[in-house]
Order: sequence, then C-alpha cells, then structure tokens
Amino acid sequence: MFDHPSFDGHQGVHMFHDAESGLRAIIAVHSTALGPAAGGCRMWNYETGEQALRDALRLSKGMSFKNAMAGLPLGGGKGVIWGNSKADKSEKLFEAFGRAVESLNGAYYTAEDVGINTSDMEIVATQTKYVAGLDSGDAASGDPSPITALGVYRGIKASAARVFGTDDLSDRSIAVQGVGHVGGYLCDHLAKDGARIIATDIDEAALNEVCKRIGATAVKTDEIYDQHVDIFSPNALGAIINPETLPRLKARIIAGGANNQLSIPEMDAAVREKGILYAPDYVINGGGIINVAAEISGQYSRDWVMGKLDVLISTLGEVLDQALSTDAPTNQVAEQMARARIAAA
Repeated sequence: MFDHPSFDGHQGVHMFHDAESGLRAIIAVHSTALGPAAGGCRMWNYETGEQALRDALRLSKGMSFKNAMAGLPLGGGKGVIWGNSKADKSEKLFEAFGRAVESLNGAYYTAEDVGINTSDMEIVATQTKYVAGLDSGDAASGDPSPITALGVYRGIKASAARVFGTDDLSDRSIAVQGVGHVGGYLCDHLAKDGARIIATDIDEAALNEVCKRIGATAVKTDEIYDQHVDIFSPNALGAIINPETLPRLKARIIAGGANNQLSIPEMDAAVREKGILYAPDYVINGGGIINVAAEISGQYSRDWVMGKLDVLISTLGEVLDQALSTDAPTNQVAEQMARARIAAA
C-alpha cells in the first residue's frame, strides 16, 4: 500500500471485515491537519479489492483538498463498502460499518455517498455519533446532494462567464453524465435557466424520469462524450476524463459534481492544451461537505451554509482566473492552493 500510486502520504488506511454481515470496507484518512477527517461512504461492486483501495485513497485525498478549499475545519477521509448496493444491503451490514467508524474514535466522520442513502446512515448512527447527513437529530439536515448540486450549478455559471463572457445559460447546450442524487437536482437548475440538456445514466428508469420532467434528450452512456455541446458536466463516477474520452469531447467547459474526474494527473494539462476550461471537481462540488460540516458543528444553520457556498464559488473563481492568466492547468493551481492551506495548518 505504501508504494501505491494513490497513497500520497495517508495518515491511516483501515480495512474492516465482518463475517456475520459480510461487510468488506475501507476507511482511508488522508489528513487531519485541519480537523477530523470527513467524507462520505460509497457502496460499489468493485471488480477487485485493489480497485476498492484505489477509490478509497483517491477519494480521501480529494476530500482533504475539498475541505481545505471550502475553508472548513475538517480534514479528508473516505469510506468505501465493497458490495452491490441494490442486493447486499442489510441492517447488520450498516451496524458493522458504524462500529468500524466508531473504532476510529472521531478521527473520521462519515455520511452518504454513491450507493448510500440517509436511511442507511440512520442505521450507522445507532453505532456511532461520528456520522452526518441524517434526517433526524438536533442538527440534522438530510441528504446534502441538493446543496452539492446548487454549488455545481453556480460553478458552471462562473465557468461560463469566463469562457463565453456571460453566465447566462439560456440556450446553452449541456451534456449531463449521471442524473442521480446530484445530477438530477443539477438538471432542474439548468433547465430552469433554459439550458438545452442532453443526459445519460446507467439507470434507465432514473434517466427517463428526469428527461420527462425537464424535457431533456436521453442518449446511451457511451454516446455522451460525442455530443456537440458547450459544457460537459460529469456527475457520476470518476476517471471519466481519460486518454480515450478526451479526444471525443467537443465542449469548451468541463464542470460537474463527480469526484476524481481526471483518470491520471497528466489529464489536467491535456484538457488545458485542448482549450477546455476544467472546473476542479473538489472545488466545484464542495457544497455537500459544507452542509455536512454544519451538521458536525452541532448547530446547523442554513445561512452559514449559504455563506460558505458563496466563499467557495469565489475561491473557484480565483482558481479559474489564475489558471487563465498564467495559462496553467486549473487542477494544478487548485492543488497548490489546497496543499498550502493544509501545510499551514
């Protein structure tokens, strides 16, 4: 693990197995320099354990950067459960995961992510207090996805202002990859602004529902890369900007809510060389963790969340402006800022 390409000096990587429930989970804690590590738990049916480890490491590091760029008193961590979220869930499974979180004694706070919902987290919360994104409790605010989507929407507008000279999205064409928790809410914002949306998702039922609701055009999952659009918005899983997909993209902007959109660090420069403005994922999609941070504080305030979201979009603007003025890749600029904030702590 220590020479894994995604290790990046993690403070701790914890493997958990529970024979009775079948739990196979990894909790990666990248940094607690700014505060306790916080990041959601993902449930995914990985092909191999190495894929689960890689996802946990990459997502955990991304949470360190995300929390730093959002100006939150939180470090970065992530949980992954290896399993089929449609077939393998059980009360005992999430109780076992809750005990795993509890065993870290507050070094890591969890919440829902891909494949996990608030009901699952309520079960986790029966075993540990280090959980957020709940529907019950004094500081509960529920699913953070709507706040994530709002931040991505505002980040798209900020990106459009710099590329097209206006943040007006009316009649802009936008390809949305993934219409789940975040992507679905994002589509609502974009449609309300009059954008022309082309969407895809591996869940055909969810895709059809969203397209019918907002009048979007549905395409097959692999066809989304070939659309002649102004903006490409990835809102599903990561590593979708890679040497195979980048040559197919026609968009001027990449801006979406998915984590770890770049398959390898070198893709950042490749995107810039192609003349595409990339909104770094861990900056633009920080709305959800801001919402979670408000819960963790024990005194949830919607006004505080919206104020932090304003600061986040301003930070994204700083990253984009600095990258454009120096002709540097945006991800490089954002990572330098994030690492500096963590190092200062």
